[in-house]
Amino acid sequence: MNRNVLLMDYYELTMCNSYFLNGMHEKQAVFDLFFRTIPDNGGYAIYCGLESIVQYIKEFKFGKEEIEYLKSKKDFDPSFLEYLKNFKFKGDIYSFKEGSVIFPLESVLCVKGNLVECQLIETALLTFFNHQSLIATKSARIVRAALNKTVMEFGARRAQGNDAATLGARASYIAGCIGTSNVYADFLYNIKALGTMAHSYVQSFSSEYEAFCAYAKTYPDNTLLLVDTYNTLKEGIPNAIRVHNEILKPLGKYLKGIRIDSGDLAYLSREARKMLDKAGLYDTKITVSNSLDEYLIISLNEQGAKIDSFGVGERLITAKSDPVFGGVYKLSAIELDSHLTPSIKVSDNPKKTTTPGFKKVYRIFDENSKAIADLITLRNEKINPSLPYVLFDPLFPYKEKVIKDFKLEEKLIQIFKKGKLVYELPNIESIRKYCKEELGTMWEEVLRFDSPHEYYVDLSKPLYNLKQNLIKKHKHD
Repeated sequence: MNRNVLLMDYYELTMCNSYFLNGMHEKQAVFDLFFRTIPDNGGYAIYCGLESIVQYIKEFKFGKEEIEYLKSKKDFDPSFLEYLKNFKFKGDIYSFKEGSVIFPLESVLCVKGNLVECQLIETALLTFFNHQSLIATKSARIVRAALNKTVMEFGARRAQGNDAATLGARASYIAGCIGTSNVYADFLYNIKALGTMAHSYVQSFSSEYEAFCAYAKTYPDNTLLLVDTYNTLKEGIPNAIRVHNEILKPLGKYLKGIRIDSGDLAYLSREARKMLDKAGLYDTKITVSNSLDEYLIISLNEQGAKIDSFGVGERLITAKSDPVFGGVYKLSAIELDSHLTPSIKVSDNPKKTTTPGFKKVYRIFDENSKAIADLITLRNEKINPSLPYVLFDPLFPYKEKVIKDFKLEEKLIQIFKKGKLVYELPNIESIRKYCKEELGTMWEEVLRFDSPHEYYVDLSKPLYNLKQNLIKKHKHD
């Protein structure tokens, strides 16, 4: 039994029932998954969730209980339910690699198959893509704000459920966090689980010093003490220094670090650094937590805070400042008279008018291997990077730029072919490394927080002309 198979909006089933009864269920179609707006007014996003999508497609099967449930709804023809009993995804899927830098309005994932198989998987694809890409994008921003200081994901208890906590931890690691508080994420993905103590541990002893002594004796090689339970500067740090001198030093050990979880983090960290240095504890690290995000981290750095690492929880795992990614899944081609014919959705809002056809996406690099634009073309188009090429803004086509001696990278790679997985999923360390490399190809102007440069996603001339002709056709119909 795979209850994930029912992770779909009800209208996916009602539409497919109707397709089946009208003899349209074997009609071929192409659907594009893309997003329209970058969270937090950022300049880029990070694609995450492909591994979940692959696992979902591999396990997609209606069992007896699912069929009985659908039968009880009284909305589906018995012949359609019989069809679902033996249903298996047999289509093609193309996708960006997980960890890719992505931009609005480009096809990040493309599905080609019959109408039923394309339609039934829509909700699940969007669920995995939207959530995990959102958390990866937020994490990448936070890691960037921290500069060369480490970021740990500490958000499990504030996540919207266990899947959000665990898959969110995975996404955050791919985007650059060094570890997680979530033990299950470590168990599943080998992401290093991190953490030492809570305030309750300190409160459980008759004194803070006694609590610190007990912890240091238990973990002499990894003593990191939470110093803000009572009074950070007057009690917490002096007690931590005392524990180093009286417990750790005689054992030949060293106080690894302290954590501050409340108060004025900039001021307290500066004062803590002075006290630790005065005691000769130059290598003792200072970690801070307490409702951090990229903006607070930037502010702390600007204030000269003496912080070595950040524990970031609720504002990362929930992407609190902009918690909706906004990915969509739209039909771009449909079989008519045995031919795959481009299809378009027209809107008064130009950004909501879809781009028709079965397509490819290329990333264009300059001579310094920096990305300068993404180019969407029709599937059968050929681009010769040794010849000059004219890029233009699809919304303002008079804005043109001629590029020469550029490099091309095709971004949509085949994942499933006729229902068979033909792509070897990389391990999480490879995805994390790839994400870092992808960010390294972006210009600083695209990555900055304030008024980032708009990275261009252009259409080829044949694709642009096709889109305009279809828009005119539908306006005249």
